[in-house]
Amino acid sequence: MSDKKINYAQRKACDFNILTRLYQYYALYILFLPFFGTLFYKFHIKRNKNIENKPYIIAPNHISYMDVFIVNYAFGRPLAYMAKQELFKTDTWGQRYITRNVLRLGGFAVNREKVALSTIKSAKEVLKANFNLCIFPQGGIRKNKTIENINTGFIYFAKTNKVDIVPIAVCGLESYNWKLFNKKDVYITVCDPISYKLSDDEIINEWAKRISEATGYDNKISK
Repeated sequence: MSDKKINYAQRKACDFNILTRLYQYYALYILFLPFFGTLFYKFHIKRNKNIENKPYIIAPNHISYMDVFIVNYAFGRPLAYMAKQELFKTDTWGQRYITRNVLRLGGFAVNREKVALSTIKSAKEVLKANFNLCIFPQGGIRKNKTIENINTGFIYFAKTNKVDIVPIAVCGLESYNWKLFNKKDVYITVCDPISYKLSDDEIINEWAKRISEATGYDNKISK
């Protein structure tokens, strides 16, 4: 079926179910951690104890293609992801493989230039299914150890759905390590939640501050 006939931004609550959780578990604990956590990396996780048992907008900084797995591992609860629409292609076997697995992991498409109504509705469905919605405020991958140019989409979804925001700070993967058994340290911090009731500027400043404090990155948002 042509990808033009499928709206990959449109998902229902029933799409985020036990099978999604099992596939996330399989990808994380059977594939990702035994390989990367044994051969190439050592993951250090600091979890905040003030996280309540309710859905959140999860807002990590973005430094590598591994962030999806690392954030899932650190937060320890089922996540759904907004993924750039460029990932949802089916022209080749490789593209179809990526698309299928992004969907299985709980991903759905977002046009970062103009967010579609179907994406907004899908976000509500994610939270309705009691999943947490992961959005990267930096958009693409940023390896320059600097907090700047933050997109406000995560704030819109937090306020629209009246859910708080949990920043997750990741550092140590600014460059990949392929030296066998010479493990590289990666640090992940699940920070205090930020209330969606704050103003947009306050949320951005708090997010930047907490990510910067946990990673040591240069904060050009709030000083």
